[in-house]
Amino acid sequence: MERKRPVVVIVGAGFGGLAAVRALESEAVDIVLIDQRNHHLFQPLLYQVATAWLSPADIAAPIRSVFSQQENLVVILGKVIGVDTAARTVRIDNGAIEGNLQYDFLVLATGVRHDYFGNDQWETCAPGLKTVEDAIAIRERLLMAFEMAEMSTDSAERDANLTIVIVGGGATGVEMAGSIAELAKAALVKDFRRIDPRQARVLLVEAGPRVLPAFPEDLSAAAKHALEKLGVVVKINSRVTGCDASSVTVDDERIPAATVIWAAGVKASPAATWLNANADRAGRVMVDADFSVPDHPEIFVVGDTASLTDAVGRRLPGVAPAAKQAGRYVGQVIRAKLRGQAAPAPFCYRDLGNMATIGRRAGVADFGWISLQGPIAWWLWGIVHIYFLIDFRSRISVSINWLWSFLTYKRGARLITGAKRGVSKD
Repeated sequence: MERKRPVVVIVGAGFGGLAAVRALESEAVDIVLIDQRNHHLFQPLLYQVATAWLSPADIAAPIRSVFSQQENLVVILGKVIGVDTAARTVRIDNGAIEGNLQYDFLVLATGVRHDYFGNDQWETCAPGLKTVEDAIAIRERLLMAFEMAEMSTDSAERDANLTIVIVGGGATGVEMAGSIAELAKAALVKDFRRIDPRQARVLLVEAGPRVLPAFPEDLSAAAKHALEKLGVVVKINSRVTGCDASSVTVDDERIPAATVIWAAGVKASPAATWLNANADRAGRVMVDADFSVPDHPEIFVVGDTASLTDAVGRRLPGVAPAAKQAGRYVGQVIRAKLRGQAAPAPFCYRDLGNMATIGRRAGVADFGWISLQGPIAWWLWGIVHIYFLIDFRSRISVSINWLWSFLTYKRGARLITGAKRGVSKD
């Protein structure tokens, strides 16, 4: 009787999950990759879908297509709703049926969600940006605001529609604010007759003392200056204390705004609850040095869902390179266990640096040994992001779209799909 091959279940087709799948490509195992969406998403460029630079297909690729040549992999479209660590099963709901899937090794790479810091009711009026659906919804909200301003006969209503507030001064918030400012002040300028899109107010609200707090202070200052040069109002040391469908309250000031975008915080998926494991304040699972869960050496957690300090004492950041490195490392750990070999050397994060872009010509980059700002950082940011896109078609498509937008100041993905705010749909 033929011996059954070990089953490795990987939950999440983000950067960490895909890296783990690829690390086990040549192993005599059966890999099951589970995700509630059928595509891998290049999240660092998601804000460009939200601001009409790119279409979703430019930064996403079907999971089955990505791994069409990997014969030891099965892809399941479904949502994991629980883990039975004693029975070593994962419970899956695909919308029609529920079932249990047995595993020998389990890798959880389930990412993060928006965190409204106890004010979850704000989500409907201040959406965050984590999925393609989020990006499309924000794009429609932005574009519809300009349409409503064009039709408005009331000056207060028009001003509210032309006010966009981004909450959170990290990389996502900074990049979003710069891109929206350029959308209003360049791409849309010639398209309206009753309003001047250049009159749009873009506000970036940050609770801390500076934007881009993960960067050195001089680069944070450069980013703030670049945003202000684009016309963005940067409000530091300011907190959102209220939010509704027509306004946002910053400290004690109520600001009428039709569009509010949340980029202020994240919390981990429910993985810690599934595993009954210890978690940090953000809900990330406290893992051992090899990313395994304490008392469960067959279960690993990687990416934004994991809380780990590496072999040299560095806290693992929630960025794509860290997730990729963690996924590859866990693949090596599982491979060593399967082959009866010694475990690999303790994980050591290789910091590739931080980069952020502000509009079309400005950027900041910190590599530790050197920091860059201005156009050179912007060009480098673009080259790096194109290189790391999942497939060749995406690299070509994004390159062409960026070149066209750079030369013409136009955005090619300015579609409003579906009826919004009472506009009739024939």
